[in-house]
Amino acid sequence: PEDYILAVLSPEDRLDAAFKIAGEAFKKTKLTMKDIDNAVKAVRRKAIKERNRGQIYL
Repeated sequence: PEDYILAVLSPEDRLDAAFKIAGEAFKKTKLTMKDIDNAVKAVRRKAIKERNRGQIYL
């Protein structure tokens, strides 16, 4: 059932869910929220760049 729930989410929603899970997982580490936010932004930029790579702009 968990796999099905993730399958019906959009790629962006899946990414959001993954980041929420990661945030909880790293909650008790020495990483700051700024470190996590910077990592999230980097991954999002990469995902957007890869998604847009195949598009043709006119």
